[in-house]
Formats: sequence, structure tokens, C-alpha cells
Amino acid sequence: METPFRQRTLDTSSSSASERPRTVPATRISLGRLVRTPSADYFLLLGVTLFLVLFGLAMVLSSSSVDSYVSNGGFFGVLLHQGFIAIVGIPLMLVVSRAPLKFWQRIAWPALIVTCLVQCLVFTPLGVTVAGNTNWLSVGSFQFQPSEAIKVALVIWLGTILAQKQNLLSDWRHVLIPVFGVGGAAVLLVMIRGDLGTTVILGAILFGALVFAGVRMRMLAIPLGVGAVGAVAAAAASANRLIRVLAFFGTGCDSSSKNISAACWQPLHGTWAMADGGIFGVGLGNSKAKWSWLPAADNDYIYAIIGEELGLIGAIVVLLLFIVLAIAFLRIMSTTSHLQVRVTTAAVMVWVVGQALVNMGVVLGFVPVLGVPLPLISAGGTALLTTLIGIGVVLSFARNVRRAPMPSAP
Repeated sequence: METPFRQRTLDTSSSSASERPRTVPATRISLGRLVRTPSADYFLLLGVTLFLVLFGLAMVLSSSSVDSYVSNGGFFGVLLHQGFIAIVGIPLMLVVSRAPLKFWQRIAWPALIVTCLVQCLVFTPLGVTVAGNTNWLSVGSFQFQPSEAIKVALVIWLGTILAQKQNLLSDWRHVLIPVFGVGGAAVLLVMIRGDLGTTVILGAILFGALVFAGVRMRMLAIPLGVGAVGAVAAAAASANRLIRVLAFFGTGCDSSSKNISAACWQPLHGTWAMADGGIFGVGLGNSKAKWSWLPAADNDYIYAIIGEELGLIGAIVVLLLFIVLAIAFLRIMSTTSHLQVRVTTAAVMVWVVGQALVNMGVVLGFVPVLGVPLPLISAGGTALLTTLIGIGVVLSFARNVRRAPMPSAP
């Protein structure tokens, strides 16, 4: 009498078991999409970026307080502006990091066209000359540098266009013509108005993207030579830039002279500030160079203030942070086979880390004065905002790069 009852019980259990596979997997997939966590590379890149921004705010306060007070902005004037940009930029970076790959494919061309059109406004009365170049726009009390936005648009566009040409990278017509025809035109818009520093960084972004895309070096030899000749010609075309280049080679710079030329003043005082810091520095906030001795102490030469106040140890730590940033970029590139992800990530790496190395090289006397800020650290709202957006694009790749292959570019 017990057998039918047991059979019915087994049948009921079997029926329940047969129904379970139809519902449980769907629930698991749904919950997995909701609670999935980004990769470790995502958090590495995000963590180093946030630390550099916070460290930069501390150094901006220290390096700008005197000049800000003298210009009637109060001791905290520059810090408040930089802090406001950071408060806006960090959430914007996190929002950008949520965007899917197809979003960057769709906006690549519109973003490059719009930013180039805005750059063209520097040729109008809205253009403002700062430090010898007219690459700034002034709208009311708001002043910004549109060439920084071109960097963001260019790294997105390069990733998209080279992914579309993935099977044609051995044909120079499909590589050099679009990259140097369209991308080169964007760089030319910046160079015409005299910003040699930004022009060099944009050129490095173009070549860096091509190298990491796998384009053969022999194909890049001629464009690289043309670019080098163009840079020399641009430097020679401006008396201000030519004097700075000659000062780099020691012409007219005599530290023992009572009359130091304007071109030599900044690099000499930057070197003295670094030397004054020694190994351990004079202490945060105790810089002497920031007392109107070192021009652009909170911007192009903030690394000199870091070396003076935090010493050789502080300067090396900052260098190591940018090396860790480069490692985070390289790790993200190594986890995907999608060319767009690899190229755009490489372009952002060349932009941020390359610009940091150029800035440090200028302060240390290895590179002529080019007028580029230290990314994420120097004062400058436009530069900080666009850099955070560029890193946000890479974070959007890192969010899913380990879980599934990226869809191919259209």
C-alpha cells in the first residue's frame, strides 16, 4: 500500500525538478547583471586617478595661495575653482564609465566635428591669447581651452576608425589618409594658433594610436619625419618659442648673471626649487619659489613645487603613480582582443602618461619649455575635466573587458 504513495511523491519531486531549470537560470542571469562588479583593473585605474586628483588639490592650494591672494582672489581662490571642477568632473567620469562600446562608436565622428568647430572659434573675437598662444575662448567670465576637448574626441575617433580599418592596416591609403587627413587637420587647427605643447601631445596621440593598432613602423617613418620638421618650423616661426628653445640649449642663460632673461627665468627657478627640496623637502606649504619667484607655479611648474616641498621622495612617488597609471592602462589593453578598446586605451595612455612625462621633463630640464600641465594635478579646469572624461572612457571598457568579447565595430 505504501508503494503508490511513494511513487506519487517521487513523481511530484520529479515534476518540480523538471520545472526548476525553466525559471532559475533566468533569475540568475538577471541578478548577475544587476550585481556584477567591475574588474580589478577598473578599480586600479579609478583608485590611482582619484588619488592623483586629491593630491593635486592639496598641491594646488599650496602652490597657488600666494599668487591667488596677490590677485585679490583670496588664499583659496584657485583651489575653490579647481575643487569645483573636480566635484563636477569625478561624477561625470563615473557616468561616462557606464557607457557601452557602441555609444563611443556612434559619437566618434560627431564629437570630432563639433570640437573642431568650437576650436575654430579661437579665430574669432572670442579667442583669447594666454602665454603667447591664442587657443582659449572667453564667454563672459568663463574661459576655457577647446583644444583639450579635441584630445577626448580624437582618442574616441581613432579607436573607431582604426577598428573599422582593422583588415586594411597594411594599406597606407586606408591608414595614413584618414588618420593624418582628418586627425592631422584637427592638430593643425591647434598648431596655427601657437600652442606648440598641445600640438606635440596631439601628434603623440596620433602616432601612439597607430603603433598600438599594429601599423608597421616603416609606414610611419615618412609622417614622423614630416611631423618633426613641422614642429621645428613651428618653433622657429615664433620668436617666443624660438627663445625658449635656445634657452634650453643654454643660449643667454647664465645663472651667475644679475639680469636673467625672461626665457631663462622660469626653468632656472624651477631647477632651484627642486634643488632646494633635497631628499625630504622643506615641508608642505613651505615653498619659497611660490612667492612670485616661479611663474606658473600652480600649473606648468607645479612639479617643481612638489619637489621643493616634498623633496626627491615626493617627486619620485608622483612619478611612480603615473607609472602605475600606465600599468592599469596596459592591463586593460591586454585583456581584450577588440581593436577599438586597445587603440582608444592606448591613445588615452599616451595622452595622460606621455603628457606627465613631458611636464616632468620640462621641469627637470630634459625638454624645452612647452607649456603643458601635469595631468590631474596642475591647476586648470578644462584640462582636469577633459582628462577625467578621457579616463572615464577607458573605465567604460574596463567595466566589461574581462567578462565577454566586445562586439565588433560597425
